[in-house]
Amino acid sequence: MFTRVVEITAKSGKAHELANTIQQKALPILKKQAGFLDETVLTSDTEPNRVIGLSFWNTKEEAERYHREQYPKINEMLSPLLETAPVISTFNVHTSTPHKIAAGKAA
Repeated sequence: MFTRVVEITAKSGKAHELANTIQQKALPILKKQAGFLDETVLTSDTEPNRVIGLSFWNTKEEAERYHREQYPKINEMLSPLLETAPVISTFNVHTSTPHKIAAGKAA
């Protein structure tokens, strides 16, 4: 399993609206992508404008395809709510309790 971590700084007072927009508009797009497993959106309790999105994928290749083909549309949709460009990091999932995935095994 593979994950994309998208760190976002929302415009002042827009973090909740940003999280809702991800849920209502981006998530339906993600759900249609091959290899997509799950999305988790975190809003900071100490940094009011910070939002982190974690998307989980079967493989790195499927996440990269999404990044090339769909992410630009989602980023454009969210851009009015963003203070700065999102910072994207990628990781192999070592352990995932909800997904019952062990290191090195694909779903």
